[in-house]
Amino acid sequence: MLIIGPRVPRRGNTFSRGLGRLVLFLLGWKLAGEIPDQPRMVLIGAPHTSNMDGVIGLVTLTALGLRAGTMIKQSAFHGPLGWLLRWMGAIPVDRATARGVVEQTVDAFRATPALLLLVAPEGTRKSAGEWKRGFHHIARGAGVPILPAAADYQRRVITFGPLLWPQADVEADLAQLVRFYNEQGQGRHPERLSRPLCEARGLPWRPHPADPAD
Repeated sequence: MLIIGPRVPRRGNTFSRGLGRLVLFLLGWKLAGEIPDQPRMVLIGAPHTSNMDGVIGLVTLTALGLRAGTMIKQSAFHGPLGWLLRWMGAIPVDRATARGVVEQTVDAFRATPALLLLVAPEGTRKSAGEWKRGFHHIARGAGVPILPAAADYQRRVITFGPLLWPQADVEADLAQLVRFYNEQGQGRHPERLSRPLCEARGLPWRPHPADPAD
């Protein structure tokens, strides 16, 4: 199991982490790489080609005891599940305000000493034409690093890559991340790879093929 530093946001206990590790073992998955001792990071995951990605991701977070949240519309916090969303680290976003999602998320980072934000840069499992840049704008605006995590369904390994401290050249940073995912990631449905990954592998990109079962 990966060693996690004391400053990384955590949740759960010995039982929950043990349960997560057991489920990973039963599913045949392993973990590789490292999680640097940083209290604030943007955690991105790819390739995203199946609903199963979310399941594997949740089990991985549970096994590691990581407290990772994502951006959710503010209205979702008004109901009975609001407390659960906050406990999970979700960030409320008000789409009606003049300040956009990126600005609001940067504000959340600046107001929180420890925050691990989970983002899927492809935005969809349907062979995305490009990666969304929002995660990079958030990380650069908040002055926090990007931690990439790649899922390889052939080897059944989740690999956490080296930190990327975002620079002004967005395209250069994206190219570096694509190289990492090209080397370490293999989606459950390869025919649904995003365009940047297809181009990195010299494969033809097909937009929105027929939906797989999952």
